[in-house]
Amino acid sequence: MNKLGLIFIVILVIIAGLLASTIVSPVLIIAEDSGEDASVDMAAKFTILGGFDWVYPGSSHNANGETLHNIHLISPNDPYHAAQDIISYTYHYTPHIIISVNNDAAEAIFGANIVDLIRSNDAYNGYAGNQNVPGTMSRGDAMDTAMNQNGMNVFQIPIQILLGNIRFIFV
Repeated sequence: MNKLGLIFIVILVIIAGLLASTIVSPVLIIAEDSGEDASVDMAAKFTILGGFDWVYPGSSHNANGETLHNIHLISPNDPYHAAQDIISYTYHYTPHIIISVNNDAAEAIFGANIVDLIRSNDAYNGYAGNQNVPGTMSRGDAMDTAMNQNGMNVFQIPIQILLGNIRFIFV
């Protein structure tokens, strides 16, 4: 078997393992903005049965009031354990797998203008409602709209994993 085939099989096994693990523990997906000291701009809980539930980093905090947005400042040596602690404290579930997606991966998968679309939906198109008030539009709604606008290039996902723009962190 050649190297490319082996890499492809390993990626499929990892994806299958991640999907199977969501039955026991949700996966936390974080969008890290490489332009802002790798701050977390958005996050989502993913489970096989429940799909995506958006998590707003500014409303997610630990016992000290430190937010998910600033995990690299809170714990520069181990930011993903800080993320796990924050999610456990705020939402009462403990993710054991965190998938980090940077801007390059998001742009490759959802189009080069994905970040601008999210920001424009959030700031100008009425989605910047109160994250904690049911029935108001939220950044999660802004992300859903932006991601659906261009569609998803699923073929970019394994490429971005190989490039290191999508990382799997086991905590």
